[in-house]
Formats: sequence, structure tokens, C-alpha cells
Amino acid sequence: MRYALPADSLQRLFRTLKSGGRRLVGPTERDGAIVLDEIDGVDELVVGRTDRQSAARYRLESTGTSLHFDFNVGPQSAKRWLHPPSLRLFRARSAGASFTVERPPPPAPIALVGARSCDLAAIAIQDRVFLGQHTDPHYASRRSDLLVVAVQCGRASATCFCPSMGAGPRVTTGFDLCLTELDAPHRFVVEVGSPAGQAIADQLALDPAGADARAPEAAAARAEAAIDKRLDTDGLRVRLLAALDSPAWSEVADRCLGCANCTMVCPTCFCTTVDDITTLDGAHDRVRRWDSCLTPESSHLHGHGPVRAELKDRYRQWLTHKLATWHDQFDSSGCVGCGRCVTWCPAGIDIVAEAQTIAPATVPEVS
Repeated sequence: MRYALPADSLQRLFRTLKSGGRRLVGPTERDGAIVLDEIDGVDELVVGRTDRQSAARYRLESTGTSLHFDFNVGPQSAKRWLHPPSLRLFRARSAGASFTVERPPPPAPIALVGARSCDLAAIAIQDRVFLGQHTDPHYASRRSDLLVVAVQCGRASATCFCPSMGAGPRVTTGFDLCLTELDAPHRFVVEVGSPAGQAIADQLALDPAGADARAPEAAAARAEAAIDKRLDTDGLRVRLLAALDSPAWSEVADRCLGCANCTMVCPTCFCTTVDDITTLDGAHDRVRRWDSCLTPESSHLHGHGPVRAELKDRYRQWLTHKLATWHDQFDSSGCVGCGRCVTWCPAGIDIVAEAQTIAPATVPEVS
């Protein structure tokens, strides 16, 4: 069943999402970008803004409309809320001859508004990482309480290649509710993806979508037609692993800054390290934070130094893991084609171009 949601009822939806103490996380404008942050309601959403993205370039522009979701993915994804950049695991305090251990309270559940198809695919990949053979309790707690209101893409940026990765642009799974935004008049089509989503739709007493019922397919078709970037994934794992000695790794390393921006914005990268910190009052904090295979410290061995001392080796590790050996660990690629790593790389390195240069597809000879 698909429902109609007038634009002036969006705040009512948000109030329903926040019931029971949920925090509302949605797209808002900050520091020249559209980011995911905790918001109170519709007034903090983006209005009439879109983004223009290409390699190493991100700019916001006005559209002259009242639309809230007429843009592509920003630098953040659901990863920030399910797998936080920094997480205090515990605090230990001395207590005479013994000590006490304090653990942080569980976070309030989240209603995430604005996730795109590539973001949902990334959540599914991180589910395999954190809820697979070894369950991460911190991720599991946040994930079990997550309510997802996805948004159907109606446009695409120059860095998008989600069709190549089977991750979009059409939202098909992994959501509770999905909104397709329409203009003139401003309104939404609501799709239901779970019993929790159906309960919210019932609570709002929404009317059927009527003539707008096919709007999600039309919007996704527009977005896909605008996507020019393609990655040939047929045999890509084999091709990459056969090219480990390619001189192209050194060529890309000459451009790479080793800044780790690509892994920070990637919605699936999951590497972490642990810091032990003694505070001035004598307490001891153990903090888990994001790490990156692009940094030499990530492969540092005590008494030896980094295993991957050269930048070309670290970049090779990142790209081959993402597009090749991730299949061996998690039965999928580690890339969803969101294009964030291309947009936010200050050197403008394009993962699609590099993969195709390093491991080109075989072109059959013309007889």
C-alpha cells in the first residue's frame, strides 16, 4: 500500500517518529554541506537546496523550490550513528585496593530520516560485519532500535555509480518508511517497508496515494538515467588480485595524500583502534575510534613498524579489500557506489577510474 502525505503533515510524521524518546536524525545544512545531524523537526531540514558534486568538489546551490530532499548524499551516512567515530567503552576508577568500572548508558533510539538506497545497502553490509560471526554489542544495540525513513532519489551526482554495485538508485528494502517527494503541490508518497512502518502509517491515518502511486519508480528512473559513471564488476575480484604488482599502484600513490578522507566518509569502512587515556583526576578511559588502512599506524607491529610502510601498499590494501577480498569475508562487495570517496578526496582520486586502470576488463578481439 502506498499513501499520500501532504507537505504540511511532515511535522506530524516527525512527532510520531520521536514518540517514545527517539532522537530524530535528518539532513540539515552546516558548514557549507548537507549533513546528518540530530534535529527537532521540519524547521531544521534543508529547504530549496541541492548539491553539485564531482571529484574533489562539493558545492551547494539554491533550487528556488520548497523541496527538502532535492540533493544527493552528503559526507555523512548512517555509519556515524550506528558505529560512532569515537566511543568510550568504559571508565575505570581506583577505589582503595581495587577499582570500579563505569560503562556509558545505552544511547536513546534513533529515527533516521533521509537515507538513500546506497545508504540502506551500506547498513546491510555493516550488519554482516558487526552482526555476523562476531557480534559487536555497541552496534547491535543501536541497530536493533533504529527506525529508518528512507528517501527516494530523484537526481544523481557525477560521482554516483550505485547501479554498478546493485545498490540503487531505487529504494527497495531495508527501510520502515520511504518518502518520494513531489513538487507543485509539495507532497510525498509514502511506501511501507516493515510492520513498524505500517504502524506509523496507521497512526497518521494517511490516505491512499492515488494518481501519485507510481512516483517512486518514476523518480528512480530519472536518477538512474542521469548516472553516467559505470564500474565493470564482472570478474573484478579476480582482475584486481591478478594486478597486485601493477605499476599503477605507485602512480596513484603519487597523488594520494594518505589523509584517510575516503575511509572516513565511506559508509561501510569499519576499521577502529583503541586508545587508553588517563585523565587528570586519575580515571582511566578506554576509547574506541575510527581508524583507516590509509595510515601507517593501522598496520604497525610492536618492534617492527608498519607492515604497509609505503603509501602505494596502503592504497592497494584499501581498494582491493573494498572491491575484491571483501567478497571472501562477507559475501559482498564493500562498495555501494555512493561516490563519497570521490567527492571528498582532496586529490580527486576516483575509485572507479583507478579500478578500471589497474584491472581493466578484457575486451574481446574483433574477428
